[in-house]
Amino acid sequence: MTEIELAVFDMAGTVVNEQNVVYKTLRKAINENRYNTSLEFVLEHGAGKEKHQAIKDIIKAADHTLDEDLALSIFKSFKKLLEMAYKDLDVKSYPGVEELLIKLRESGMKVALNTGYDRKIAEFLLKKMNWQSGTQYDLLSTSDDVIRGRPYPDMILLAMENLNITDPALVLKAGDSIIDIEEGKNANCGLTVGVTTGAHSYEQLASANPNYVLHSLIELRDLIRFV
Repeated sequence: MTEIELAVFDMAGTVVNEQNVVYKTLRKAINENRYNTSLEFVLEHGAGKEKHQAIKDIIKAADHTLDEDLALSIFKSFKKLLEMAYKDLDVKSYPGVEELLIKLRESGMKVALNTGYDRKIAEFLLKKMNWQSGTQYDLLSTSDDVIRGRPYPDMILLAMENLNITDPALVLKAGDSIIDIEEGKNANCGLTVGVTTGAHSYEQLASANPNYVLHSLIELRDLIRFV
């Protein structure tokens, strides 16, 4: 078992079950602008990233070129479409995950959420779930809180700084995409964990060489020592 002082969890697909609406909406926004991408293609090239960057990477993968103006136009369209999609969506966590996060905090561990969403969308999702800082989590770190998004470690480093954690060996990063694992490795986290509830499959996550690939976050109870 590993001692952990800070657990950093990705949001959508990891602790938030929003039924993959974000990537379905991303695909819709892209395909309304001359493309014909599949959901699998969008997930392969865009999962876990800040969404404007995700759009640029998907376009480059599809076209082998990048039109910056088109990417920005698609991003603006995506944000409007996502706001409409989320308005009436029943947003929940995965079974047992909320209880796990509360238990981690009660044990003395710090819990941070981080995401490729901007803060407005992230806080909107948390509000729909009735999650609050000080109950399910300690800190929210979003893509617009840092200059560099994933796979750079900046969101994790920001969470460590704000929660007074100095040793990355005592930090766990868990997420549902390859880029989450890369982010954790780039932050020198003591544990990196993939979870198959979201964007990427077991095989895709395993290709990034995390310490563990889990089918549910609640399996963490057997892997970490509560401090």
